[in-house]
Amino acid sequence: MSVRVTQTMLNSNMLRNLNNSMHNMDKLQHMLSSGRKVEKPSDDPVVAARGMFYRSSLMENDQYKRNVDEAQSWMDMTDATMDEMGNIMKRVKELLVYSGDGAVSPEDLKTMGAEIEELKNHMGTLANQQINGKYIFAGTDTNKAPFDANALGGKGDFVSTNASPINLEVSQNVFVTSNVNAQNIFNYPNAAGNVFKVLNNIIDELKAGRSATQFQTVMDDQFDNLLAERATLGASVNRVELIAERLDTQEVSITGLMSKNEDADMAKVMTDLKTQESVHNAALGAGARIIQPTLLDFLR
Repeated sequence: MSVRVTQTMLNSNMLRNLNNSMHNMDKLQHMLSSGRKVEKPSDDPVVAARGMFYRSSLMENDQYKRNVDEAQSWMDMTDATMDEMGNIMKRVKELLVYSGDGAVSPEDLKTMGAEIEELKNHMGTLANQQINGKYIFAGTDTNKAPFDANALGGKGDFVSTNASPINLEVSQNVFVTSNVNAQNIFNYPNAAGNVFKVLNNIIDELKAGRSATQFQTVMDDQFDNLLAERATLGASVNRVELIAERLDTQEVSITGLMSKNEDADMAKVMTDLKTQESVHNAALGAGARIIQPTLLDFLR
């Protein structure tokens, strides 16, 4: 059975095809101006879903990098503080050796005691070192000063007993400890014989005009322990630096995948646009021939 094709049908089909052609050119024009394959998820749901995944991964990577930066700040501050503590201990050891000189007078010994007392006070200041308003040697009690200058009748002592680590997530289910166990540093070998009590005993001996060479071995042990703890911290610093490098590499990789997924091939888009323009012009020419001349055209 034949189907009657009317002029109205021809006109409608022509307009619909021209509209589709213009829609295709508009889509290519958007891709050319924005540089992206899709403008909205309905353009390509698969590309849109992958784009959301890559953006989520990039946001997670950025947070991990911020955590690494925070861990590095804590570790750098801790390392610098421990270095200064080491300098104090070395000076105390020098004075202990000097105090054994038989030519040193009791007044000189008292002067040494006064110097070591100032060094001990500075050691207390270092024990209360802060970063961003948080005490770095207080475990998880970061708002409580670990060193109390009024303890032991005003002599001062390390009063914190918190040895809890502060863990930061630097990758999925991967954590690093940003702080050190201050108990292993200031309360070595125990709270009863920690570095501040040793310094107080040295000060008492020197201020009494007596030599304090008997404390040399104890101070050597304190200094060696500090070096060991600092070496452990150095190993953690190296690990965090490796993690930071990996996160930087991962950021570049994720960004590249996101670009491949979403960015349009500009050369291909320009070629497709020129092709579509040619198709559209051809459709316009064909449409002009399809439209039936009117009766007035025959009356001329």
